[in-house]
Amino acid sequence: MAADIDTTYQEAIDAGKINGVVLCAMDTKGDFIYKNALGTRTLPTGEKRPQQLDDVLWLASATKLITTIAALQCIEDGILTLDGDISLIAPDLASRQVITGFSEDGETPLLEPSTRPITLEMLLTHSSGLAYEFLNPDLMKWSEKFSASQEGVLRGVEEAFGYPLSFQPGDGWLYGPGLDWTGKIIERATGQTLGEHIKVRIFEPLNIEDASFWPVTREDLRARLVDLNPQDPEGLGMAVAGGTGDMNKRSQGDFGGHGLYMTGADYIKVLHSILANDGKLLTPSTVDDMFRNHLSTNAAAGQQAALSSPLGDFFRLGVGREIKIGYGLGGIVTLQDSEGWYGEHTLSWGGGVTLTWFIDRKNDLCGVGAVQSALPVDIPAIEILKQTFRRDIYRKRAEWKG
Repeated sequence: MAADIDTTYQEAIDAGKINGVVLCAMDTKGDFIYKNALGTRTLPTGEKRPQQLDDVLWLASATKLITTIAALQCIEDGILTLDGDISLIAPDLASRQVITGFSEDGETPLLEPSTRPITLEMLLTHSSGLAYEFLNPDLMKWSEKFSASQEGVLRGVEEAFGYPLSFQPGDGWLYGPGLDWTGKIIERATGQTLGEHIKVRIFEPLNIEDASFWPVTREDLRARLVDLNPQDPEGLGMAVAGGTGDMNKRSQGDFGGHGLYMTGADYIKVLHSILANDGKLLTPSTVDDMFRNHLSTNAAAGQQAALSSPLGDFFRLGVGREIKIGYGLGGIVTLQDSEGWYGEHTLSWGGGVTLTWFIDRKNDLCGVGAVQSALPVDIPAIEILKQTFRRDIYRKRAEWKG
């Protein structure tokens, strides 16, 4: 018998592996709705309160879907293009060189010019050459030598992700800060902050009020931050990030790749709008395009290499190795059916090590699960819990339909 969501999560709470969880799923018509909050959260005073559906979550990389939608809106508005050269609006990014290693003495980085322009499509699909430094040894070494963060110094996107490319644009795939740069490009194109654009174009149409890049500036949100507890007194989201939240302490501005805070009850509204293709956020044809594989042949080969690496299971988000996947606009996309589970062209991604989301248009279901882990984070246990949600929600819906 498959693991049951409610039983499995309650057992993890009772064992002290997690503090709580917020789970939401629904179909297009809203006939099937599953919303549940289990466990407790602890306030700085030590007071324990039940986990609630309207508790404010740090989305971490689940922010990327919201930024992707904002970028696609700019394309529909005619102020950006998906496949055009971004050099006019982001010359500081377009001029990046590609790092190929270091000199024999280890002191001088070996750099070569990029051979083709970076496009917005590359940024949205992690095929631009931008990569998180911790995923590439050369970038890590470059950062330690030339761009190490300093205590108390805040950095915007340009400073935080100012290192070279890890491969020629379009010639590979590696997870990185492409959506942070996308957020900056949106700001330059619209003349608004990313938060301002998202508020008007995404949150207001969906009646979302409890979302912010800076929730600590709003007393109504600060009191509901799930990571504001004795183990994480600065509210940095340490459990979400797997034990550290330093990037939130050093950031200045709106980071489109990881900076948004939001409730699970509101995040499911975004997923549902895309699932239903209701036109509130994007035109039907743009939504259709999100679920198409957007990787070039070379980028697809790079993704397959990443999927075969030690981090491959993390990049697969629970999708078995027997299922072919690509990358759409917003997350990975399955390229074939998985029996009894995800349908072909299901879009999914997550946030940190604790949050997962999916949109399955073929089987008419979307969902978000946000585990509130105890510290230290038991990552293997969290992965099992996330997969239990992804899988068992289909069983629950099948039972409901029966």
